[in-house]
Amino acid sequence: MTTIRSSAVSDVGLTRSNNQDSGYAGRHLYLVADGMGGHAGGDVASAIVIQSARELDIEYPDTAEAERALRRGLLAAGEELADTVASHPELTGMGTTVSGIAIIGDSVVIAHIGDSRIYRFRGGEMRQMTADHTFVQRLVETGRITAEEAAHHPKRSVLMRVLGDVDAVPEIDTAVHETKPGDRWLLCSDGLSSYVEDETIYGILDSGLPADQTTAALLRASFDAGAPDNVTIVIVDVVGDDDATLPPDPVTVGAAAKPLTFAPPPTRRQPKLPAILLHPFSSSQVEASHFEPETDAYLQILMEEDRKRLIRRRVFAGISIGLAALAVIAGIFFGYRYTQSQYFIAEVDGRVALFQGVQAEIFGIKLSSLVTVTGTELSDLPKYRQEAVRSTISAGSLERADEILKELQNAAR
Repeated sequence: MTTIRSSAVSDVGLTRSNNQDSGYAGRHLYLVADGMGGHAGGDVASAIVIQSARELDIEYPDTAEAERALRRGLLAAGEELADTVASHPELTGMGTTVSGIAIIGDSVVIAHIGDSRIYRFRGGEMRQMTADHTFVQRLVETGRITAEEAAHHPKRSVLMRVLGDVDAVPEIDTAVHETKPGDRWLLCSDGLSSYVEDETIYGILDSGLPADQTTAALLRASFDAGAPDNVTIVIVDVVGDDDATLPPDPVTVGAAAKPLTFAPPPTRRQPKLPAILLHPFSSSQVEASHFEPETDAYLQILMEEDRKRLIRRRVFAGISIGLAALAVIAGIFFGYRYTQSQYFIAEVDGRVALFQGVQAEIFGIKLSSLVTVTGTELSDLPKYRQEAVRSTISAGSLERADEILKELQNAAR
């Protein structure tokens, strides 16, 4: 059995307030996920997918079974994301990249969607084993820009394919590659690959440092490059068969290392059969889909739709807040008007007096005001009427209040 030594690390980065990345280094399976969807959803998306995909960390009989399991497992995780959004609408739009490898003997099975990356370092050569599912990568593939231009393109982070609630059955790239002792596999989020030069990554992978020191060095390089994004790195070293080291204990890092703030849906929707038939389990490169625009004009359409959607959300939120504020103001206004339609009789300096409003205060503001102090002395009234006035006598209208005042005047000795 091939022995593996691995290490995983995830950091919030230099400018972010929360970590939306997740990573996993198991016994047979290794994963990196970069969540998106803002503060409210990116960490949830990557955590759900990694926590769900950890169930795939088993020993597979062959690469074909592993390839099918990884694809189905990630699709199931995508279904779980969609179900979570259905139960928690505030997370609408969240999604995540996922890049992972499963090691089966002398083979590696890759599953990938998004722009997190997988590299293989072998014999002094570093090779990127995955293709970014980004608009800029599409421009490179169609010959419109060079790879060097893509590295600094302003739209290099525009994703065309992710796991989330956008596409019910997204295309997941899979592939099978040979591996052998001495190989070093790097899985990382774009917090590393988008900011640290390939030459720097190569030099660290070629340094011969152990896996844990290598992840630390790569993380340090991302900080030195001023990377503002979250950074997640998994190193997998393939060691000779004669090494008797025990398999490492599984490690989860990033958002997935902490409990979710809410319980995910208890059931998953069954995959839609027609959609699965349209996306057969194949390791070949998929053809362009509606998520892969071929022109800048199409990207502008997508960006314009997103802009309009954001404006609609902001307008809706503004209208909702405005209506809620109006409802509060209306409640206060009509409530106050009601209190001012009420009257009560009470004592002022030993005399019977008439007040408008009710005997109450809101935020220190009295809801009553003195109308008049009559000439009726409280001491001239019978004892039971004196007690009634001291306790206040309510009147639902000014007419009723006048009637009560006349009764008290007539009762005075």
